[in-house]
Amino acid sequence: MLVVLVVLLAIKGFAFVNSLTYSAEAYQAAGKLTKQAWCAITGLGFAAQLILISSSPLGIIHLAFTIASLVYLADVRPALAEVTSGRR
Repeated sequence: MLVVLVVLLAIKGFAFVNSLTYSAEAYQAAGKLTKQAWCAITGLGFAAQLILISSSPLGIIHLAFTIASLVYLADVRPALAEVTSGRR
């Protein structure tokens, strides 16, 4: 169980830090939610994971923010990388 919590923490942390690295214009150019929205979503997910570290990873809060972080990593991040072509 601890391994699952650490992996989820790493995923959410990576998604949060990565969402900070792209410019606001890149989010607009990719046709995604704003930078502020993605930073808030992934940041709250990371904070919730840290605060609720002892709770079950199957809780509704953990699941919602895990899905949001995975959506960011699977959909938004590739679109941002394509728009910026390696530039941030």
